[in-house]
Amino acid sequence: MENLEQIRSMLIDYAPKVVGAILMLIIGFMIIGWVSRLVSKSLQKRNVDESVRPFLVSLISVGLKVVLLLAVAGMFGIETTSFVAIFGALAFAIGMALQGSLGHFASGVLILIFKPFKVGDLVEIGGGKVGSVEQIQVFNTILKTLDNKRLIVPNSLVTSNVITNISGQGTIGVELTFGIGYGDDIDKARKIILDTGKSCEYILENPAQGVVVSSLGDSSVNLATRPFCKSEHYWDVYFYMQENVKKAFDREGISIPFPQMDLHMDNNN
Repeated sequence: MENLEQIRSMLIDYAPKVVGAILMLIIGFMIIGWVSRLVSKSLQKRNVDESVRPFLVSLISVGLKVVLLLAVAGMFGIETTSFVAIFGALAFAIGMALQGSLGHFASGVLILIFKPFKVGDLVEIGGGKVGSVEQIQVFNTILKTLDNKRLIVPNSLVTSNVITNISGQGTIGVELTFGIGYGDDIDKARKIILDTGKSCEYILENPAQGVVVSSLGDSSVNLATRPFCKSEHYWDVYFYMQENVKKAFDREGISIPFPQMDLHMDNNN
């Protein structure tokens, strides 16, 4: 009976605190969500870089949640100074265990400071990861690939690899190589490539497109060209030229060599 009385007494003492803590957490998280949205809209109105906004909002949200947890702990009589000390020790231990995540965070800060790219840029990150930048988050950079996949790249992998900002200069040259047979007319093939370029609405007149012999291969004469376009039309030009040069070569009788093997039969046996 005495134990039951103690349990009942504890329930009477702590029940209001538990209910209050739960309500405080629910209301607190709702307020934090509202504040985060308000901050995001405020940053947007102030024309803060779209790359920076999610990063700042995420930091503010995490900071407010830590303050809320400290306040809830204080409701149960836990000394906040002691709690902060314990939290600091835990944060240090967790930090040591999550060095990789801290590296991603530091890399995210570097990306926002030095801005090798911004949201909307078409980039290639070392390892062949190509896509448009959708978000620069605290730990990851989100890319949208050409085939509409969502590519999540840890920030430390971004900063530790070569970054090619395809959109960085506003205009870009599209590197293309077309192989023709050794018996085909180089000047005729050059004219076909240039005429195809002129028919593409995305290719710029300045700088002018040129066609040169880049190499003499084992089975083909390789012609290189570099039409320039606006960065956002890179893939439009690339696919247009690939398809329409092939069609024009077919119409004009220009061959495109491909690997083949000749077999010689010995009839003496």
